Amino acid sequence: MQLIDLDAHWGEIRYEASQIVAREQALKPLLDETVLDRCSFAECLTYRLARKLVNHSTSVKVLHEVFIETFTHEPMILQHVAFDMRAFYERDPACPDALTPLLYFKGFQALVCYRIGHHLWQNGRKELSLYLQSLISETFGVDIHPAAKIGCGILLDHATGFVAGETTVIESNVSILHEVTLGGTGKDRGDRHPKVHSGVLLGAGAKILGNVVIGEGAKVGAGSVVLKDVPPHTSVAGVPAQVIGKASEVSPALGMCQDFEH
Repeated sequence: MQLIDLDAHWGEIRYEASQIVAREQALKPLLDETVLDRCSFAECLTYRLARKLVNHSTSVKVLHEVFIETFTHEPMILQHVAFDMRAFYERDPACPDALTPLLYFKGFQALVCYRIGHHLWQNGRKELSLYLQSLISETFGVDIHPAAKIGCGILLDHATGFVAGETTVIESNVSILHEVTLGGTGKDRGDRHPKVHSGVLLGAGAKILGNVVIGEGAKVGAGSVVLKDVPPHTSVAGVPAQVIGKASEVSPALGMCQDFEH
């Protein structure tokens, strides 16, 4: 995976912000606070998201410190965020540029905050990571356990109602629509949640339950309930989901095509 030039990426975001301000003065306070008055990509993300998460129990200052500390200690998170941004504007026709998901798309915003929480979890700060998970759920309607492992280049489209349990694994370059559940099937502990391989497209409302594997380049139809492994490059649909044919593309996540080939 070739890394993104974050300085160039940040420059592009600043340019897009300045162009919006020139067209729409009503958005100048938002763009100034979020982008144009900020010194770095990390600071930009921090200012935008900490203010969305803050409530009466937590100060903006505390969240700022947690975000900046995380970006400083684990700069690779910024690469993952940049790849997520790219996924949004390359796959979502409603997204014209890299700045739009940062300002308006809660799926992207929730992913960034999850990445902060995951870093906290991995570094032994589990109580704070669980509290952040709660704030993310309340703010964005997205519930991702901080122990879940999620790659980069993720499109979480619309995002409302998305759930990912503690032992979920999502590889890079996956597209997920709203109301998808990656959940368990009972009260047993241990490895109990789905493993989603790269290139997968999960349709709106799909429920994947248990420690099942969704193979590389597979497609899961909207509203399906998946209870067993899905072979690579196949399409499944129904309740319970059944194989109905081959996936229409090598990587359905990139094409976002909801049609099925039999």
